[in-house]
Amino acid sequence: MQIHAATLRITEIFYSIQGETSRAGLPTVFVRLTGCPLRCGYCDTAYAFHGGESLALPDILQRVAAYQPQFVTVTGGEPLAQKHTLALLTALCDVGYDVSLETSGALDISGVDARVSRIVDIKTPGSGEVDKNRWENLAHLTAHDEIKFVITDEADYQWARHTLTEHALDRQCPVLFSPVHGATPTALAEWILRDRLPVRMQLQLHKILWNDAAGR
Repeated sequence: MQIHAATLRITEIFYSIQGETSRAGLPTVFVRLTGCPLRCGYCDTAYAFHGGESLALPDILQRVAAYQPQFVTVTGGEPLAQKHTLALLTALCDVGYDVSLETSGALDISGVDARVSRIVDIKTPGSGEVDKNRWENLAHLTAHDEIKFVITDEADYQWARHTLTEHALDRQCPVLFSPVHGATPTALAEWILRDRLPVRMQLQLHKILWNDAAGR
């Protein structure tokens, strides 16, 4: 495939503070792709389900370069739902950016460029999409990647705790537990401490900074 032939549907490209993962706090360019096959009950980027702008890969790279970033995150929606996302990720790595991919965990991650840090959700029952988890993805994870659970309540926490233990996830890569936006985070912190879980608790820094329900 020629790079000029690749086009993707883009909702937005913007520069902000990374609010999640081990990269939290780092100035980052976000490339938000349009479209997602999931409908999680707590989704804060439903505006990315439809619409967007069709851009050729060189145009995307040009817009990203205008911010002169070190870090780039490709997100959505669900980025892997678009067939040219793999080419975009590779092209961003080739330029020299530190690239991460935020994905729902419902689609195959095995084809993603090895230089990309894959942030893979495992959907809890509280998401309403637990049956969409692609468990085969776990075999492809490396220490360079991260797993994220969004916890809606104590039942979700217990489910995530069991999944963590059953699959020994912390031996594969860092594991993140995040309270759903709007929930009191103290309870999740206390559960993690009580059970001595080998996970990192995270809050969505961008929402603390800007109270931004749209995900920036």
